[in-house]
Amino acid sequence: MRKFFYLLLSTALIAILVTYALWTADRPAGHYLSDLRINLAVDQGMPAERGNLLGIQPELFPTDYQSPERLHRKLAAYLQSARDLGFLNDKTVVVLPEHIGTWLMFSGEKDELYQAGTMKEAMNWLAVSNPLAFIQALVRAQGDNRLDDAYLRMKAPRMAHDYQGLFGGLAEEFGITLVAGSIVLPEPSVSDGQLKVGAGALYNSSLVFGRDGRPIGQPQRQRHPVFEQRDVLGADRPDATQVVETPAGRLGVLIGSDSWYPVHYRQLNDQGAQLIAVPAFILGRDAWDRPWSGYKGLSTPEEVSLKPGEVSEGQAWHRLTLTSQLPISQARGGVSVFLRGQFWDSASAGQSFISHDGQHFSDGEARGARLLNLWL
Repeated sequence: MRKFFYLLLSTALIAILVTYALWTADRPAGHYLSDLRINLAVDQGMPAERGNLLGIQPELFPTDYQSPERLHRKLAAYLQSARDLGFLNDKTVVVLPEHIGTWLMFSGEKDELYQAGTMKEAMNWLAVSNPLAFIQALVRAQGDNRLDDAYLRMKAPRMAHDYQGLFGGLAEEFGITLVAGSIVLPEPSVSDGQLKVGAGALYNSSLVFGRDGRPIGQPQRQRHPVFEQRDVLGADRPDATQVVETPAGRLGVLIGSDSWYPVHYRQLNDQGAQLIAVPAFILGRDAWDRPWSGYKGLSTPEEVSLKPGEVSEGQAWHRLTLTSQLPISQARGGVSVFLRGQFWDSASAGQSFISHDGQHFSDGEARGARLLNLWL
């Protein structure tokens, strides 16, 4: 009787495991509708032979990331609209927002994940749907927040592959130089023209793709992750500033809050940067209008007199992002681009703007997809 009971229990357990394995392998694509429209927010300057700096503020949702093909469709529609307006040429530099690549961690998942009500629930579905990858990542996780580290690390090789294929493909398809926002990866680097991941700390990094679809230089890693991310993300060296050659001029990238530090603009000046791209991301639907909370646990630069609560978050970005403000920045122009959209119960904020001749230009509308163009 006991043997029969053990046999029955083993059979039931095997049946459960097989059913679970089949369930995790089943990834049907659900119905997909997405708004492909984008509005022109800023068109500053006059067309010239020096090219242009074009910011694309997308509006994205979890279902846009169900596959790289879906995200390509939406971003390609934005770029086609820019082409129709005459904004794409051989010397165009397009800038996308911070973390536009990070959300690729949700690509290829089950419908239950995209239908989740909260970010926490979506993360649970991510782990349950990829048990082996999640356990392996949890074993390799680093830092104080091992759970979030594991979520970001578990699909890193696939994320790097999709990131290069998607954004490098868009750069080649439209014949542009593309600042591909940013993506969180472990120890990212470019080797033999391919974006690779390592086994070390996670970095929020940005990569520039040329008109041939290939990476230009190495990933620019963020040096000052905001306070709530510091228990997950590593910080690159303070002097790790690089400038890449583009058809429109020498380009520097400052990710998010890195754009708040005058020392970074001086470093870019020393390397002859003529253009500055700022991929940015702010979490919280109304965060742009709330009181600025300061440098969030990081030291305030001596040159900065702004105090927490003195201005709103949006006003602080305009004050602290010093692109094209002499003598601190000698760049001809810059663009700060924010990711807009709703990811489960987490909404994003931010109002993208162009910087030129010491002034900032935006259309006063935060929501929706936006194009911001600066003729150089």
